Amino acid sequence: MATISRTAARVFYYARNVARDVAPQALFRARLAGRLERARLSGEAARQRLNYYNKLQQDFAPSANAKRISKLPFTPTMYYYDLKEFARYFDPDLLIDLEFGDVRRVPKVPAIVKDRPILDDDENAIIMKLDKFRHFQMPADAISFADKLPIVVWRGDLNNPIRTRFLKAVRDLPFCDAGSHKPNAPAEYAKPFLSISQHQRYRYIVSLEGNDVATNLKWIMNSKSLCMMPPPTYETWFAERQLEANVHYVPLETDFSNLADHVAYFERNPAKAERIIATANAYCRTFDDERTEQAISLLVLYKYFVLSGQIKPDAEVWRYITG
Repeated sequence: MATISRTAARVFYYARNVARDVAPQALFRARLAGRLERARLSGEAARQRLNYYNKLQQDFAPSANAKRISKLPFTPTMYYYDLKEFARYFDPDLLIDLEFGDVRRVPKVPAIVKDRPILDDDENAIIMKLDKFRHFQMPADAISFADKLPIVVWRGDLNNPIRTRFLKAVRDLPFCDAGSHKPNAPAEYAKPFLSISQHQRYRYIVSLEGNDVATNLKWIMNSKSLCMMPPPTYETWFAERQLEANVHYVPLETDFSNLADHVAYFERNPAKAERIIATANAYCRTFDDERTEQAISLLVLYKYFVLSGQIKPDAEVWRYITG
């Protein structure tokens, strides 16, 4: 259920991106050298992040299915606009392999994706900040942990067996308010919709992966509620693999047998819950600086085009990327 502010933000998102598309694209390409020069001054943390998202080290060739920047698929539209925001700075004839939507396997060729499974051999999945309007919604939370309800809450679509398993495991626990607000939810699991602000009234919010990553994870970790979840198996620009159990979130067993014990423990030790929450909040602030986010995005693509042999690297920019 969209709020007025969320609807206004969506309208602004589309208006801004449509304006970018109708503007002369040569104006953006003329700014590439200057933007790269500023990007290479972003610092070591930004360099590490760009090489985390784009782990490629060897030269490669785009596949026969690669798309020209001028012919990127328009649907889903938010994927298109989020990629085109930075791709438009490059020659429109450059080729990109990409996979829009939920990616459940590592591509066979280096490709731009929104998410990737957490595996050791994942360098072909090059993460960009795609569908960010949906996935990077992280509103502030004004309610302290102590002032929240001592209840575990979860809402979501039953699009992953782990979610149904969770509801079965907690259905008889009096301190859990968990269910699905979707029209197709079985009657025994049906619960009313809760907005983000309504979730924030509770001390414990569960995050469960769906088709890939859990969409709610980012705003939970930016709240003053305690995030509880099984260790993630997919990651996005949020770099979920780098989250540490008992540091950024409370780990749950996949059968949820330890949930009750965790709640009892943190009810006795609220300061320890608040310590985890503070660390999670600090992690979220990694993504606050929009200039840095844009610099990293541009460099992720730049590295892709250099290693695919489509552009000759600037010596200083490449020195920054490779360290």
